[in-house]
Formats: sequence, C-alpha cells, structure tokens
Amino acid sequence: MIIAPSILTADLGNLGESCKSAIDAGLDRLHLDVMDGSFVPNLTFGPPFISMLRDVLGNDVLFDVHLMISNAENTFQQYIDAGCNHISVHFEAVNHLHRCITAIQESGATAGLALNPSTPIENALEVLPILDSVVVMSVNPGFGGQSFISSVENKIRRLRKAIDDQVSNGGKVVEIQIDGGVKSHNIRSLRDWGVDNCVVGSGLFNNTGTVEQNLAELRKALK
Repeated sequence: MIIAPSILTADLGNLGESCKSAIDAGLDRLHLDVMDGSFVPNLTFGPPFISMLRDVLGNDVLFDVHLMISNAENTFQQYIDAGCNHISVHFEAVNHLHRCITAIQESGATAGLALNPSTPIENALEVLPILDSVVVMSVNPGFGGQSFISSVENKIRRLRKAIDDQVSNGGKVVEIQIDGGVKSHNIRSLRDWGVDNCVVGSGLFNNTGTVEQNLAELRKALK
C-alpha cells in the first residue's frame, strides 16, 4: 500500500519541516491539492508555491498534484514545469478528456482521472486503457479532514475488476488511489477492496501524534 501524505492538513506556516518529517519517516511522495475557488469551494496554491516547495525538498520526492480546478487543460504544463511528476484532473472539469490525458503524458508526467463520489465509474472506463491512475474521491472535494463516504466501496471493487481484466488481456496497469477520510481504522479495508494508494491528510498531520507515530499506526493496521 502506497501512502501519499496530503499537505492540505499540514502546518502551512511550517510546511517545509512538516513535509520533511513525512519524508524522514520513509514516505517518498507528497499529494498536493490545488483548488481554484471555482470548481471547488476553496482556494489553496498554484505553480509558484509548488516550485518553491520543490526547491526546498529537492528532486527525490514525487509530487502528485490533484488539480481541482476548472482550467486544467490550459494550465497543466505550468504544474509540470513547477516540478510535478503526476497530475490528476477531474472528469467534470475537462472538456476533452482523452486529449488532456495524452497531452499530460506527452509532456513527461503520468496522468490520473479523479472521480467525485457521485461521478459514475463508467466515465473512467472510457479512458481506462490510457490512464496511469484513477483517484476515487471518498469525500466531496474542497476541504481536508472530512468523513469517509463508505458507499465508494462498490465503485472501488468494480474498478479493481475492470483494471484486472484489462491487465489480463495485455492492457496497462492502472493504479487505484483513494482520497478522503483515510485513517488507521479503515486503511486495511481499503486495501482489501483493491486500493493501491491512499492519500492521507489529517490521519498523518494532526495534533494527537507526530507523523512518525501516525504512520506507524497506519502500517500496524495494514498488518
């Protein structure tokens, strides 16, 4: 199970140290939630901030950026130029999805499609052969620290079967990432459903324990 720490709930006033604490604990990637205040009801940061973070952390950390913005087709290159390795876009926010996914990949990053809790899985199946990942949102996007929506289990299980069938027929391996409400009490169930990658925000960055302690709890739950 890959654990991708989301900086959305980290100490933004001391972000460099917060991120370094996750890396020092053995994690090799960061999940960066970009929000525009239009597609989702919140505003976070953009390419200049990400570029600064890349300068602080160096090139060994994978930057997984989740574009919760309405103009991803026109701006994704700015995020790649800022140092992002993987870019996920939302089905509802892209006009020409196939073109956008292939353009991201041709620009040197891997590409994912994010599905809101109410977005049908069929929208991902149409482009599954070219995707690198599918992000299943288990909360409604826009804010950190939300509660997990358990009804996404069926979506994950159907997606797992579709990917396994695709691979069995010689197709591409596609990673399933889940984003929202992941904690030590449910991470093992997520793995059993077929999730490969969990975005964890408040489950890692909180006031009840250090990142190292919280990560140890997550890994203990997976055992």
